[in-house]
Formats: sequence, C-alpha cells, structure tokens
Amino acid sequence: MGPLRTLCLGEALVDLVCEAPAATLGDAEAFVPHPGGATANVAVAAARAGGSVALAGGAGDDVWGAWLRDRLAAEGVDLEHFHLRAGQQTAVAFVTVDVAGEPSYAIYGAGIEAAVAALGETAEDAAAAADAFFFASNTLVTEPERAVTLAARRAALHAGRPVVFDPNLRLHRWPDPHVAAEIAGACVEGAFLVKCNAEEAVLITGFAEPTDAAAALLARGARHAIVTLGVAGAVLAGEDGTRHRAPGVPARVVCTTGAGDAVAGSLLAALADAAYDPAVLPGALDRAMALGARATECWGALG
Repeated sequence: MGPLRTLCLGEALVDLVCEAPAATLGDAEAFVPHPGGATANVAVAAARAGGSVALAGGAGDDVWGAWLRDRLAAEGVDLEHFHLRAGQQTAVAFVTVDVAGEPSYAIYGAGIEAAVAALGETAEDAAAAADAFFFASNTLVTEPERAVTLAARRAALHAGRPVVFDPNLRLHRWPDPHVAAEIAGACVEGAFLVKCNAEEAVLITGFAEPTDAAAALLARGARHAIVTLGVAGAVLAGEDGTRHRAPGVPARVVCTTGAGDAVAGSLLAALADAAYDPAVLPGALDRAMALGARATECWGALG
C-alpha cells in the first residue's frame, strides 16, 4: 500500500511578491508571481514530501486561474476537486515583506470564498471518500464557505477519517478576533491533530505557556496538539501521554510567508506514510520544523 490520500480543503490564489524588503505596498518597485493560498501551500509541501494529496477548492476561469492550476498540477497535487469557475476572478494577493521577513498582504478578488462555496455537497462526499482530511480557518470566515467547510469536516469525522486542523488565523480577515477564536476553537474537538503557532494558541486557549496551551487543546478534544514557536522550535502533546520538544532550526530569513504551511505539509506527508500512527509524530515534527526553516530562506511561500 502507498501513503494514505489526504484531501486538503481551502484556498488557492496567486501571490504577487515584491522580492525585496519594502515597508509598504507603495514602496514596492516590482512583483513576481508565485502560487499561494495557505491550504494550497500545504498541499504542495505535502506533495513535495512524498505525500498523496488532493486539493478541493478552485479559482477563476481566467489567465491567473489557469496559471495557478498548471503549477499545482506540476507539483503533483491531485486536482480532481479543484475547478476553474466561469464568471469568477482568481484572487490575487500583493505581498510585501519587511526587513525581518514578515509579510503583509493586500488581497483583490473574491475568488477564495466563491470557489469553496461552489463545492457544495461534493465537499462532503470528497472528505468522506479520502483517507484523511485537512482544513484551516481561512474558509471559516464567512458563509456559505464556512458551511461547506464544516460540513466536510463533519463528514470526515463521521466516516472515521483522521482530521488535521491548522487554525492559521489571518485576523485582518475576521470582523473580531473573539469570533475567530470561538469558531476556530469549535473545530478542535475530534481532530487527530491541531497544529497552531504560539499566538493562535493563546487566542484559542487563553494560555501563554506553550505546554499549557497544548494541554488545553487536548482537553478540548484534540488527540494530538502542536504549538510552533518559530526559532524556538515547537512542542507536541498527545492524548497517550506523549510529550516532545522539537528544537529550533537556524535560518537566514528572507520571507516567512510559507513557513507554517511547510511544517503542516511535511507533517501530513509523514502521517499519511505511517497510516496515521502517532508514534511517528516526534520525529516528523523535528523534520517538519527543519523544512519550515528552509522555507523562510526563499521568496514566496515555498520558493
């Protein structure tokens, strides 16, 4: 048997990246196109790590949509449930990066929400038919994309599939951070793995200490929890008593856009290859953090 097939439901868009530090969008002199969208990035990272992965979502039936689809296909991502929608524009994000490597985004187009919402009930069938299911919070912001995403999550859980949730909160897209925390927090229960960064962990659990936050995620119903800490590494906690601290990995940071996505994708590939045996998580997390560090050394989400 080969690795289990993971369905990733979420957004794909085009990142137009200024490949030089710029304090503001107005300071940027040129932009270079890169495939983007957090969930699409995770799918690509998983495929590069040898995972069998499909992306459910879509883009506009336009030049940028075709460009994006072709690049996802070239990475080995299954696009059976990824469709180019007539009458929709592919979402484009102008990305500037400061001297510390931290990105800022200006997103144009409503293609993200419309593409996921257009999946309708097919998302439930696809989630139940896959071997595992991954999603994030970017398709939980508005209705009806939230309804489609949550229905797919329920279908996967009902079918007994491992569910991996990465909050990946983009608070500028939410009307209120407390709403974001409430909706993301409700997705913790039943998840095989919840992976979040330190800021998201505080927002969802209220605990600033990473080990306490990981324990709180377990108490809320996650089977395993990872809190990433950037250069300080990451902590892992499991319902079976597993506790692990992954070391930080030095990097020559250029752009941190895809670091968390690289970590999530690497974890998905390792888990699928091991048929979701949790015993692989400590070693998989060490390797994932190293890949996340490497992702910060290039322009664009994953280079």
